[in-house]
Amino acid sequence: MNAPDADLSRHSDWLTWLADQGATDPDILVVWVGGSAATGGYDEWSDLDIDLLCTPGEAAAVHDRLLERIHRDFDVDHVWRLPDATWPDGRQSFVNHQPRPGTLQEPTRIVDLHVSELSDAHRFVDVRRHGTPIVVHDPDDLVELRHDDEAAMRAAIDEAVDQVRQGRATAEWLVNRALRRGHEPEAVALYLRFALAPLVQLLRVDHCPWRHDFGLRYLHTDLPTAVTQRVYALVPGNGDLAAQSAFCFAWTDELLGAG
Repeated sequence: MNAPDADLSRHSDWLTWLADQGATDPDILVVWVGGSAATGGYDEWSDLDIDLLCTPGEAAAVHDRLLERIHRDFDVDHVWRLPDATWPDGRQSFVNHQPRPGTLQEPTRIVDLHVSELSDAHRFVDVRRHGTPIVVHDPDDLVELRHDDEAAMRAAIDEAVDQVRQGRATAEWLVNRALRRGHEPEAVALYLRFALAPLVQLLRVDHCPWRHDFGLRYLHTDLPTAVTQRVYALVPGNGDLAAQSAFCFAWTDELLGAG
């Protein structure tokens, strides 16, 4: 996956600011832009995904003082701070410059700031999964592009496929029971979780195994166009849910049989 030519000009102030933080804060070791700017598809509604690696043991402190500086140096409307337990070795916050970015009335100004402790797990980047990082600060060349361990990936895939196989009958029962009872909200939730999501995971295993765990996101880039169109037809609201469910499980059976 080659690095796309993303136009990051509306976040140029952030890029300059992040470079300055790396140059002046000794605990900030690496800063790069990831997300759609690195993988492709970056547009006027994309946020700016920032991965920042810091001195081991200092992630919480670095994150907190960065938030203090952000409030000082930028016009911030609000911050969504994820619970501290979300990441065992890091912290994450979404910095919103707009009160309601979801109206999409102007280009998005949201920065996803993810601070992690320096480790091989974080500094090694598999471009098949995450694209080519746009490095802002890395004076010691700590970022290394390398594929994830193939044996570990295959083990994770085998476990995921085995879970789909084991749960196949129970999953269909959960969805159809809710449908038969007329519990439509429950049926939709169960359908997405136990019918469509497992099907998509099997399709990912076939077509982009390195992103087998990415769920329903990025289907338009990760699956062949014809396959993506078939999946889109299975989204709730595009047809009768009972018929969609039957099609999902039949397709799942086909994929499990092929495996």
